[in-house]
Amino acid sequence: MKLFLFVIALLWAGAGSAAEKPAAPQGASLSGKVLEVQHAASFTYLRLKTQDGETWAATPRAQVEKGADVRLDQTTVMTNFQSRSLNRKFDKIVFGRLAGAGAGAPTTHGDMSAVHGGLGAPAQAADLKVPKASGPNARTVAEIVQGKDMLKDKTVLVRGKVVKYNPGILGKNWIHLRDGSGSAAERTNDVLVTSKSETKIGDVVLVKGVVRTHKDFGAGYSYPVMIEAVELAGK
Repeated sequence: MKLFLFVIALLWAGAGSAAEKPAAPQGASLSGKVLEVQHAASFTYLRLKTQDGETWAATPRAQVEKGADVRLDQTTVMTNFQSRSLNRKFDKIVFGRLAGAGAGAPTTHGDMSAVHGGLGAPAQAADLKVPKASGPNARTVAEIVQGKDMLKDKTVLVRGKVVKYNPGILGKNWIHLRDGSGSAAERTNDVLVTSKSETKIGDVVLVKGVVRTHKDFGAGYSYPVMIEAVELAGK
């Protein structure tokens, strides 16, 4: 259950997947007949025939047979979800816990609320321009993303605006920073920072931390580059 909750949280945090905010409603059950089964590292993907038509769903890895009638509880709908494990994109997919045998411990509504409730949505970043930090180790967001291999395991300083904030995942706060540098199309305009320091969306912070690359958290979710922060200070 902990892996399931963590992975769902990472999906909102941008953990190597292109996922938009979940579509309502959340927490409902989904029932249907299994038309297709695809297994990945830690998840089983199911194409289901439901009363509302066909849809794809995913659940922590389980033994499910084609033709079986299944029910997923405490569901979460995501759109434009990119599965690295399957190397495919889903226009819409439903994540949930498989009910019945082989489902493991159930996910309670309170658990899901605790995970999702603190997750922040991206802030508006139009015309964003944050002055570059000063000092020999100072870098812009784009310089860190583009130069990740050269900067691997090195300390950097970066100043940026908090555009997404996900507190309390694995004992850390997960922070997305932008400073106006880089390109959204090339994915060089945003860098992830983990820190025990608290902040909020809209804050401009100065980060001192170590660049890490290719951090793999399992289930096919990894970060090409991130910063493990030692210090997080306002402006």
